[in-house]
Amino acid sequence: MRTILVILHRWFGLFISVFLLIAGLTGALISWDHELDEWLNPQLFDAHAVGEPLPPLALVDIVEKADPRARVSQFPLQYEEGHTAQIWVDARLNPETGRRYDLGYDHVFVDPVSGKIVGKRLWGAISLSREHLMSFLYKLHFSLHLPEWQGTDRWGIWLMGIVALVWLFDTFIGFTLTLPKKTHTERPSGKSWWSRWRPAWLVRFGAGGYRMNFDLHRAGGLWVWGIVLILAFTSFSLNLYREVFYPVMSLVSKTTPGPFETRTPTPLQQPVEPAISWPQLLERATQEAAHRGWREPIGSVFYSDNFVVQAVNFFEPGMDHDGGGMQVKTLYYDGKDGRLLGDRVPWQGTAADVFVQLQFPLHSGRILGMPGRILMSVMGVVVAMLSITGVYIWWKKRGARKRTSATAI
Repeated sequence: MRTILVILHRWFGLFISVFLLIAGLTGALISWDHELDEWLNPQLFDAHAVGEPLPPLALVDIVEKADPRARVSQFPLQYEEGHTAQIWVDARLNPETGRRYDLGYDHVFVDPVSGKIVGKRLWGAISLSREHLMSFLYKLHFSLHLPEWQGTDRWGIWLMGIVALVWLFDTFIGFTLTLPKKTHTERPSGKSWWSRWRPAWLVRFGAGGYRMNFDLHRAGGLWVWGIVLILAFTSFSLNLYREVFYPVMSLVSKTTPGPFETRTPTPLQQPVEPAISWPQLLERATQEAAHRGWREPIGSVFYSDNFVVQAVNFFEPGMDHDGGGMQVKTLYYDGKDGRLLGDRVPWQGTAADVFVQLQFPLHSGRILGMPGRILMSVMGVVVAMLSITGVYIWWKKRGARKRTSATAI
């Protein structure tokens, strides 16, 4: 059995090594994506006009009038002093081609006081320019930037989800292989089971290149095994959420599905225009929140033109990123008729509902605040190290096997 596990660990590890190297190094950086993005691009994030900010809907009108091909899909209702308002747009359908217009951007930065558009960019564009670097790395982290094909742009997301699933299985295999080999006596040579397992937790830095790499791979994986398990599982759950994770969760536990779990999206190039205006949506959401006794103000709204769902997010200023979304309440409305479809209230619902809510906060470390983000940055480097040392060990053993075969001949 151990021989089979060794073979599986070898080939699973080789298959996922490059993917995990990319995911680990990018993950170490994107834990600080907002801070690094603002530091790299003050020309996009800094607002200089002084005075009373314009109403959010006025900024929406400014963006859409500046380019009728674009429809605002998400915008904030709270402004951070000295910062621009970040407005997201979707490309409308081009009636001549039957496809979306090629805008070349989806992220607009507007001075909330003057209404001036200070910059635009395409989030996740394949570019190492400072304007695009952080979003490029973020998208690379979970999708590898694989292009749209056959009406969907999720190929890379699915691939990384499969990689995460293999990683999850391999995490258990790797742990099992660190355990002492079974023997006929409980205490061979007078050594207890722990005494035989204890060396697996140690790194001998002066033992030579191969030995040190082997110890780093084995001991490094053991010390952070629980965190690696969380990262592998949440990577799988986030990337294969609709395809595997949520359907399986619904089979084994009671869940409360929302519109993104129950609706089938239209093809990427077949967007649906909303029939409910932003003012109508805000009025309905405000009344519903008051009826529920929610005290948080509306922080942002968005519209998915493939799921045909409008959403209104309620949170205190600055709390949209803290906690990985676990401080944001959401109401969902049908984009065609404006009826209430459901909600998302952090820490409420069944145990399965809360478990689903926790996937991104756990993966990003934001559930623990600043310490969690630091931990995930360190873990990104550790995952990259485990990938590199694993390939190095395979390469050295492969060379040894070749030399043994040549000697036998």
